[in-house]
Amino acid sequence: MIFRSVGGDGGESRDVQGEDEGRKDGGSGGVPEESFLVRPSNFGIVDRGIYRSGFPTADNFRFLEGLKLRSIVYLCPEPYPEVNAEFVRSNGIRLLQFAIEGSKEPTVALPKDTIMMALRILLDVRNHPILIHCKKGKHRTGCLVGCFRKLQKWPLSSVFEEYNHFAASKARPSDLAFISDFDVSYKLRVLYLIYRFYGYGSRVKRLVYQDSSS
Repeated sequence: MIFRSVGGDGGESRDVQGEDEGRKDGGSGGVPEESFLVRPSNFGIVDRGIYRSGFPTADNFRFLEGLKLRSIVYLCPEPYPEVNAEFVRSNGIRLLQFAIEGSKEPTVALPKDTIMMALRILLDVRNHPILIHCKKGKHRTGCLVGCFRKLQKWPLSSVFEEYNHFAASKARPSDLAFISDFDVSYKLRVLYLIYRFYGYGSRVKRLVYQDSSS
């Protein structure tokens, strides 16, 4: 497992952070027209200031600028593509990489320690607004969000329903087992209480995803 930060200042990471002044504001024209905004695949709102998606492309950059991101949690081991790296640098975004290997094997579980580290990043409001993404925004992202929901005390049925909504036909039993067995530590619960103290998480509803035709 490799953890490295591009644009951060943590003791465990490489610090090449840009200044906040480097962020783009979309130009003098204000918010771009809706027709020019393209969301990343599998985009969703997790909580106030926390977003999830598949791997962003250059077509998504104008949309991401509108989120005013401070941080990106990247859950893949591959180096960030140069076009994406330039985007985060020019917008003063802190890139936090948690190198979780992708696997198509349905029985391969995620590394618990890495998920714990990523959860600590999510619970630190100084990192918000923050985007979580992997390749498709399904498995690695789904597991991290699922563990975050356990901190929020969502019933497991709702956690699984959200996971299945984003994973669709690619849902993996090993991911659901990982989320189910994930033990939220005392330290993480304390961090979540701090997160709630600052007004986050208190308005989150337990989502129920239904077919629009029903």
